[in-house]
Amino acid sequence: MKKQRQDDLETVYLAYAKPLYFYLLKLTGSDTIAEELVQETFYRATLSLDLYEGGQVKSWLYKVARNTYMDEWRKRKRWRWVPLYDYLSNSEEYVSPYGIPEEDLLTQESSHEIKDVSLLLPENYRTILYLREFEEFSYEEIANTLEITIDQVKVTIHRARQRFKQLAERLGKDFDRSGKDGME
Repeated sequence: MKKQRQDDLETVYLAYAKPLYFYLLKLTGSDTIAEELVQETFYRATLSLDLYEGGQVKSWLYKVARNTYMDEWRKRKRWRWVPLYDYLSNSEEYVSPYGIPEEDLLTQESSHEIKDVSLLLPENYRTILYLREFEEFSYEEIANTLEITIDQVKVTIHRARQRFKQLAERLGKDFDRSGKDGME
């Protein structure tokens, strides 16, 4: 029985560690903090695995990750933690060794601009946009993860997109509306 549980945990970790890392990176803006929060998420998930009663593991793990982030944010807020400052001070330029460097640079700049604007959004807007636009969660999956109704999901996504657009315009950012870059 114990061996089966270890295999299940390993399978879940291999399937969801990377997506959870990118989700937490979007929330925090810091590689280091995102890595720590992924570890903490799986630690908490392991502790409460016996209490978990099936359903969708993906939604449950994102719920655990969000709660872990919120706990960390509250703790750091007492120390006047500013995610944007962490992002700016730890920002590194990455140039892909493949493809056309100019295109890579434009994609990278757009990604950084989206990240900059996203970090100005309230946490609930960042979370709901990330789950919908990057993880491609359905409205139902988002509702289960955030413990809200599907109608609240739709309204919050609409408001988050509007707020993102307002902030982007205020900052003079113009995103391509054809793909995920625009948070359509």
